[in-house]
Amino acid sequence: MSTSSRNPMKDQVAFAGAATTGFSAHNTDRTPLSLAAEACSKLLRECGLKASDIDGICGPSSVSAGDLQNTLGIPELTWWSNPPIPFVNQVIQAASAVHAGVCDTVLVYHVPYRHAFFTASALRDPFRRVMPAIAPGGNPDTMWGPIGYTAWASRYIHEYNVPKERFGLVAINDRSNAQDNPGAAMREPMTMDDYMSARMVRWPLCLLDMDVPVDGADAFIITTTERARDLPFSPVMINAAVLGMVDANVEDQTVSLEHHGHHVVAKALKAKSDFWIDDIDVYFPYDGFTIITLNWLENIGFCGRGEAGDFLAANWDAEKNRILINGRIPVNPHGGALSEGGSQGSGHIREAIHQLQGRAGVRQVANARRTMVTAGGFFYNAQGLALHRD
Repeated sequence: MSTSSRNPMKDQVAFAGAATTGFSAHNTDRTPLSLAAEACSKLLRECGLKASDIDGICGPSSVSAGDLQNTLGIPELTWWSNPPIPFVNQVIQAASAVHAGVCDTVLVYHVPYRHAFFTASALRDPFRRVMPAIAPGGNPDTMWGPIGYTAWASRYIHEYNVPKERFGLVAINDRSNAQDNPGAAMREPMTMDDYMSARMVRWPLCLLDMDVPVDGADAFIITTTERARDLPFSPVMINAAVLGMVDANVEDQTVSLEHHGHHVVAKALKAKSDFWIDDIDVYFPYDGFTIITLNWLENIGFCGRGEAGDFLAANWDAEKNRILINGRIPVNPHGGALSEGGSQGSGHIREAIHQLQGRAGVRQVANARRTMVTAGGFFYNAQGLALHRD
């Protein structure tokens, strides 16, 4: 099947800014709504905007757009939506609404939250049991979530004869990068010995192969590129935004490691964007599970199938204990889902925006102009963004 290169929204819509509350890997006394309101209020102040400047709201259904509008005192909306995660879904819907003229300035938010099905400590908190105590991922009779990824990780090791230590490079990279991120939930140094001795959840994935449940929130302003140029920070233009899914789109029905959502995203993103991986300055592959990152590196074209582990070893910055592709491209410099916290892609996008706006502090990549975010996993939720600045 041919992949369309049609992209009428290219560079017409931009991120004007991004803000975060930071993340905690422990139960807090906060509600999802209060976290969303904090991140959004912070962002509005940073961008010099008032509540009345916002005419669109978009975020996950864990915090309804109507509740957030009421909390922030936004007087009128002409568009709102609560699509499912991962977070590129929210970005694409908000950007499309702006491009279509349904609204002009959208406040986009995401609230990772330690609901009862994530951890035993969250389950013991009665205020967190507003969600089902058993999520699909907790059902041993299904392949959903971590159980599915452990099966495919095992298949990956079998097919390509990859040692488990290669998965550990993804986790160690994130932890090393998170040490420079004051908003990261997990900042303690990690060694390969730490990784290899971590509690096994289900072979071959251990506790450090899986993202960290957190409380926190991210917020974004999406508007026209023209409007963004009137605001305090450099516009981060959306050069291309895509989703990808194949017909066998669930964990136990996917045909092979050579045919899933990643491949659809890679083809579509390459067809629609003006630059590719050789042109980027920072790379943000999803890392909800370490196996996903290895596959993104292969499927986006940095290396061949089964070669990602060796590719990471060959591009390892021993001095800083992290990945540096071709000696210049850092990978998830904020610490990713494995160390900053499991934000379903919003943290990756926020860091991409801050890098392109020159607002990443000590993590800043010099003169960063282009970046790529490949969010989501193999199955029903693979996603991609190509972002750049003037």
